[in-house]
Formats: sequence, structure tokens, C-alpha cells
Amino acid sequence: MASIFRKFISTRTPKFFFLKKAFNNKRFTLLDIGSGNHSPSKTTNLFPGCEYYGVDLNEDYNYNEKDIKALKAFYAMDLTKLEFGAINDNFYDFVMMSHIIEHLYNGDKVIELLSKKIKKDGYIYIEFPGQKSTTLPSMVGTLNFHDDPTHVRIYSHKEVGDLLTKLGFNVVSSGMRKSWYYILTLPLTIIAHKLRGKQITGPYYWDLMGFAEYVYAQKVK
Repeated sequence: MASIFRKFISTRTPKFFFLKKAFNNKRFTLLDIGSGNHSPSKTTNLFPGCEYYGVDLNEDYNYNEKDIKALKAFYAMDLTKLEFGAINDNFYDFVMMSHIIEHLYNGDKVIELLSKKIKKDGYIYIEFPGQKSTTLPSMVGTLNFHDDPTHVRIYSHKEVGDLLTKLGFNVVSSGMRKSWYYILTLPLTIIAHKLRGKQITGPYYWDLMGFAEYVYAQKVK
């Protein structure tokens, strides 16, 4: 029961919500751009039918044995160099880019090239801090865009959506990220963290305060 509850909570995360919406228990290939912090094992645990391919800057990606086992392949690359020849074109059912493009001065070109890796009828999910994030208070773990010194460019869901439309995608959903599950359970989360002596960090407030925007689109051409 506990494991079912944990899975339910995890699939309330917006990126996993859309992945579940697209495939649920079906088999699919996923290219995760920015695949550190145990993402391979977390994702394949939630979606047993997932063939997981990871991309990150280097091999210092905070993996353990479970993550290595979950990986179908890993590509170490600097996205800004736009050298994606090692990744198959027209191969992936889903490309995930969660909080990546804000670190890239040429994120639009990266999206354009990575869109070629997606099969027709496949999906892409892109999430990033929006303009509103520049007005939010500073907080440990990032609540204001400038809390993270590696953030270099602000994008908007309209800009990203328009780009994907030109690339042959239909924008299914876009706007400000707002998970009502995380908003409504935030008071309980704060109480639980205080009781455990744990610190509440910026990301816990992202949905409540409108930190991030997203685009979820399907390739139709």
C-alpha cells in the first residue's frame, strides 16, 4: 500500500503526469534531457514499460547501481554545442526537458534539433522558469530565477509553443505550471518537514507561486 501511495504522489509531478497521460502502462522509449539525480530508476519504477535513454553534461550524474541498470543508453554531451549525431532520429516516443533550457543560451536551437529525434505522434514536455520567477523572493533551492547562477535565459510558454508549432507539433497544453495536488498538500508538507527537522526549499513553492511554465506537445508532421 505504501509503495502504491508513493507512486501516486510521484505521478502528481507535472512531468510524470503528462508521461502517464501519454503512455501509462504501455511500452515507450524516453529520451530524458538532464537525467541526473536518480531519474532513470525513479522513472522506470513508475513506468515499467519505459526504455530509458539519458542525456547529461557528463558522467557525474549522481547515479547508483539501480540507475545504471535502468539505463538503456547514456549520452554525455554539452547541449550548447548542438552535436546530437549520436542520438537516433525519429526514434523516441517522448522527449523530456524539465528545467534544462534556462541553462542554455541557444535553447531554441537545441529544441529544434532534438525535435528530429521524436517519432511522428510522439510527445515532448518542456518545463522552465518563467518571467514571473524573476519577481519572486530568493530562497534556498531556487525560488527566484537569479538564485541559480547557471540560469542564463528566460523563455516563455508562448515562445516555446510557437517554435514547436513551426517544427510540426501540436501544442496540447501549455501555460504556468500549477499542480493543485502540491498546492493543497503544501501545509502538510511544511508541518512534516518541521517535525523531522528538514528544511523547506524553494521548489516546494513553485506551484503555489507560479515559478515555472511548461509546454506539452505532440509531433504531427
